[in-house]
Amino acid sequence: MAAANLPPASTISLRRLALLLAGLAMFGPFSIDTIFPAFPQLGEQLGADKLALQQTISVYLIAYAVTSVVHGPLSDAFGRRRVIIAGLAVFTLASVGCALSTDLTTLLVFRALQGLSAGVGLIVGRAVIRDVLDGDDAQRLMSQVSMIFGIAPAIAPIIGGWILGWSRWPAIFWFLVGFSVLLLLATWRLLPETHPPEARLELRPRRLVRDYVAILLNTRFQRLAAAAAFNFGALFLYIASAPAFVLDLLRMDERQFGWFFVPTIGGMVLGAWVSGRAAGRISGARLVGIGFAVSAVAAVFNVAYNLSTDVLQLPWAVVPMTLNAFGIALVFPILTLAVLDMYPRQRGSASSLQAFTALVSNALIAGVVSPWLSGNGLWLAVAAGLFTAAGWAFWRWEAVVSANGNGRGRSATPRVPDSL
Repeated sequence: MAAANLPPASTISLRRLALLLAGLAMFGPFSIDTIFPAFPQLGEQLGADKLALQQTISVYLIAYAVTSVVHGPLSDAFGRRRVIIAGLAVFTLASVGCALSTDLTTLLVFRALQGLSAGVGLIVGRAVIRDVLDGDDAQRLMSQVSMIFGIAPAIAPIIGGWILGWSRWPAIFWFLVGFSVLLLLATWRLLPETHPPEARLELRPRRLVRDYVAILLNTRFQRLAAAAAFNFGALFLYIASAPAFVLDLLRMDERQFGWFFVPTIGGMVLGAWVSGRAAGRISGARLVGIGFAVSAVAAVFNVAYNLSTDVLQLPWAVVPMTLNAFGIALVFPILTLAVLDMYPRQRGSASSLQAFTALVSNALIAGVVSPWLSGNGLWLAVAAGLFTAAGWAFWRWEAVVSANGNGRGRSATPRVPDSL
């Protein structure tokens, strides 16, 4: 149903909105995954080793995380549409800078600038969804966006490999320039403003800090955000380690990243589709439980397979990631909507802080954990399993607290959709 004080949902094409929001969320993963096939070429031209090149990911994610805390509040104060357009403009200029870079330092600077702006699509887009719809309808739209968005990590390295087939690595960043310009035009023409002036909050730094502290200290927010971050961390460890996993452990070349990404993201797309179909039919708590169970099976299979072989082979090496991605996609929409529903007047801020939590986790995974473990398949499998276990532990903690009625800060929405 349409949320209060907003244009009727019938005036907004939800299919068009889903496509546009998915596209806006895609340019973040595109910025990470498209350059993976270019790592050997980048290292040769810029004189950088694998550890140095890994920082092109971590510096992007750190910048993404730092500014993720302001995208949402800015959209709460000035409207969703304006903030998205401004972010796309900055991202376009940053991509131009990356394409023109001639040394690693310059490339890292513009990668950081990409990260500063890339979060607007994903973070503000989540608030747009909750502006327009609620309940099962919001879960369906969130799942549709996740399903389309999930295609990005699968096709991004394939596109990068194709580009390298006829050009050098700067062409990858020129591709990102074209993609962001296309999104900028589409947003300008098609995206309605879903956060009207009368619902906006004045941007006051002191109040913003106070509100952020209140949200961060909310123990229910901490549990839900940690459950989501650790759950996705199990998959992101492999995404961040893709160059080593594909090129070194699977012994493939830069044009064969699709053998890892296509089945993995295929699992995520299928899981998002199932989540959307299950909305209103299966309780949110049960769906989250199923998702974690699938991820647990994937973790056990992954460790067992790595213990049984010294040489990783397709398809068995990527089957666990496919299963894990499917389970993650079942869990993600429900945990995200639960966080947003805790703060109906500060959805942008809540979305920002949830994203910040996940991004800090991902930056640490990309910059510290992945370089440390990516040379050994068994270590990767064990670490991914531990991430899944940690996510499930936070989820169970929240379930027990909510069942006992001891949750804090839950006046807006006391339980995860469809109850715990």
